[in-house]
Amino acid sequence: MIDSSLVILYVNNPEASAEFYADLIEKQPVEISPTFAMFILPSGMKLGLWSRHTVEPASAGIPGQGEIVFSADSNEQVDALCSLWREKGLEIVQNPVETDFGYTFVARDPDGHRLRVYRLSLD
Repeated sequence: MIDSSLVILYVNNPEASAEFYADLIEKQPVEISPTFAMFILPSGMKLGLWSRHTVEPASAGIPGQGEIVFSADSNEQVDALCSLWREKGLEIVQNPVETDFGYTFVARDPDGHRLRVYRLSLD
């Protein structure tokens, strides 16, 4: 059996993206260079930010075709994070809404990657 513990986003400027994510998740990267940065999240998952200009083989994908998803403990926390992220200047592409899987909103990072926050519905 195999397991996954690392998600990599291809970004224009890893150092600038690392600064953005450090502020967003309130955690500093464990590694940072001009071409790559990495965070270890509380869950143990790793988030890598790799320069789209140096990755080999070159990436043909465009940002926004997938999502990084963050879980929240309550609808109030979802709302609070949406307000905070809006204040930080993130583009909110879906305001908080109740869906069939829970309460959620979606924002975009500076490179256009989708960031979803949700509270799972247990109904």
